[in-house]
Amino acid sequence: MGKNTCFHCGLEATFTEIKYDDKSFCCNGCKTVYEIFSANDLTCYYDLQQAPGTTPKDVEGKYNFLENPKIIEQLLEFNDGETQVVNLYVPNIHCSSCIWILENLNKLNASVSASMVNFGEKSVRITYNSTTFTLKNLVTLLSSIGYEPYISLDDYSVGKKEIDRSLIYKLGIAGFAFGNVMFLSFPEYFEVGEFWLEQYKYLFRWLMFAFSLPVIFYSAQDYFISAYKGLRANILNIDVPIALGASVLFIRSSAEIILDIGSGFFDSLTGFIFFMLLGKFFQQKTYSFLSFERDYKSYFPIGITIITPEGDEESTQVYDIKKGDRLLIRNEELIPVDCILIKGNARIDYSFVTGESKTVAKQSGDKLFAGGKQLNGTIEVDVLKSVEQSYLTQLWSNDVFKTDKALAFTDITNRISKRFTITILLIALVATSYWLVIDSSKALNVFTSVLIIACPCAIALSAPFTFGNILRILGKKKFYLKNASVIEQLAKINTIIFDKTGTITANKETRINYEGETLSASEESLLKSTLRGSNHPLSRSLYNLLSEHNIVSLDTFEEHLGQGIQAQYKQEQIKVGSAPFVGHTTDATTLNTTVHVSTNNQYKGKFTFYNAYRKGLSQLFNTLKKDYDLVILSGDNAGEKDNLTKLLPTKTKLLFNQKPEDKLEYIKYHQTEGAKVLMIGDGLNDAGALAQSDVGIAISENVNVFSPACDAILDASKFNQLFNYIKVSKSAIKIIKWSFALSFIYNIIGLYFATTGQLAPVVAAILMPLSSISIVVFTTIATNILGRKLE
Repeated sequence: MGKNTCFHCGLEATFTEIKYDDKSFCCNGCKTVYEIFSANDLTCYYDLQQAPGTTPKDVEGKYNFLENPKIIEQLLEFNDGETQVVNLYVPNIHCSSCIWILENLNKLNASVSASMVNFGEKSVRITYNSTTFTLKNLVTLLSSIGYEPYISLDDYSVGKKEIDRSLIYKLGIAGFAFGNVMFLSFPEYFEVGEFWLEQYKYLFRWLMFAFSLPVIFYSAQDYFISAYKGLRANILNIDVPIALGASVLFIRSSAEIILDIGSGFFDSLTGFIFFMLLGKFFQQKTYSFLSFERDYKSYFPIGITIITPEGDEESTQVYDIKKGDRLLIRNEELIPVDCILIKGNARIDYSFVTGESKTVAKQSGDKLFAGGKQLNGTIEVDVLKSVEQSYLTQLWSNDVFKTDKALAFTDITNRISKRFTITILLIALVATSYWLVIDSSKALNVFTSVLIIACPCAIALSAPFTFGNILRILGKKKFYLKNASVIEQLAKINTIIFDKTGTITANKETRINYEGETLSASEESLLKSTLRGSNHPLSRSLYNLLSEHNIVSLDTFEEHLGQGIQAQYKQEQIKVGSAPFVGHTTDATTLNTTVHVSTNNQYKGKFTFYNAYRKGLSQLFNTLKKDYDLVILSGDNAGEKDNLTKLLPTKTKLLFNQKPEDKLEYIKYHQTEGAKVLMIGDGLNDAGALAQSDVGIAISENVNVFSPACDAILDASKFNQLFNYIKVSKSAIKIIKWSFALSFIYNIIGLYFATTGQLAPVVAAILMPLSSISIVVFTTIATNILGRKLE
């Protein structure tokens, strides 16, 4: 490339080609990335505010503090050296268009892998590649498209220090100007012929012009800035028609006064901006009041095991975890908080956070981040801080885990938000052209009214608020959905598949018998230490049954899904699981669920489980059979077939000795036949089946089954309410359709009056925000009525 002056560091630097694409280059000095437009023309690739060849003096140095490693460490939620996750407070988030832009940052920069907006909290959580994109680059990118984040440097906290009152100031100025312009316009309204009014009408008009200046250049500036930055980033947002309408009113009115043609439309202009801001203010208050953000206390009662100072193990809820607690993390279990590894062999999978399934080995003293999954037996950790609000919820619904389980209503609203502006501009131009021919005096009013009245916010917000309230209501009833798409998918299902062990059986009421050689004290200790690392329902039941023994730190631990566990301590080896897995020939006469044990390749015996079924099982299946095909897929043998046949409806399919891959293939086959499958399992052995199904539900019984594989978690105590939860999901879809219908009716009626010249811009500005608020209130009341019908 040769030598050029870098915009950011100001030094002569050799620009070398990097691997981002064939037109991108990097400054060797400060690592700023550039894109080449022509042979001698570089423009800063990340700083979109700058025109080619200009120095960004207005922002140079503004975000230099984001190069400080200590500050960066405090701001980041996750950092593994390559992938970083940050949650930023963005005050300018105000409508569905903002959500669409911020959740599509990856289209502006490929280093951003995922971004997720919390509308109620006005924050965006962003995952990006830190090797090609820094936090400073990210904040600069957000600022360049009109969404500058607020970062407090006093305590490195994000969004906690200032209350943004700028909207109130802008609203006050617009209201003051609107009142005065209306007062000064009275003579024009009533065509008063008084001498002194006629004499000073020019003064009144220029006063109206003066009052409109702070309104157009201050009160309305957010609309113009947002529209300008959106257009420059090739994004057509909803502020474009609003800014265009205000510009047309101001230019036309100014021209009339300057050329002494008339008094202009300054009353409509100031009223338009005032009512737009007033609607925006009430929208913010409404959305804040009706915020459905699920915090960790109301959201996830997953269990975690705390090791007391006395060495005892106690199960507790995640929100009870405090700094300094010692936790036991089992194999395949999620780490709920940032912590320090104290004991055990840690192999952590951070795909829950980053989407990449690469594992990292950690040693005693290393820091572990919340969201990592332990894959090598049990570890003990010391807690560094308590669970952050909504953090686990955000992880669970991360975009990196989205499959083809598409949400049709989200797609609809995305398309509406994306294409609505173009359609409205075309309607406005056609209608204005018509009135220029028929009656030119109405053309301006028609143009501005169409731009104002037709806003997609009411349509785009109906689905999120309906689904948001349903998520909150179901969460209170102990049915925890991953995201809004689950509701729509749940409403479409026609086939329900249940696992047996740990799903329709109650682990706490299981009776266990042992047959075989008596285990020595060292063998029992090794067995209990091995079972301690597993989250399988049978392992947990057997672990709780065994007498107290010294827990040892295993040298190796492996869990083979659908088969069993093997471990080693010093010279002692143990296998726990199915008969073939431990090397024993299955006794064909034994039909009950069994767990076999061998030590040092010598078969010892078996534990036989006698299941107790969940309360309300028979009634639930009899209710479901009317609308759904019911199937039991179990990895156990057919010992319980007779009991299940008596309990369940005759048409229920019972399939036993099903391996995890068999369950997955069964679901896949029936999906090709047109089945919409709901799979209910224990979240571990059934991970593949849960992921393959249209909706996967994991049953939670004080077990940390927090997994991307499932779409929902159902508290075991609410198992008999499954049918009611599905019914609520179907009703939610009806509410969405009704709200869509109301929104379209509103827009059609509004556009009719606007295009026929019967709607003043001021009236349109009042009606537009009211439509959004009315839709939100309608969906909220309707979903709350639904919630009251649940037990």
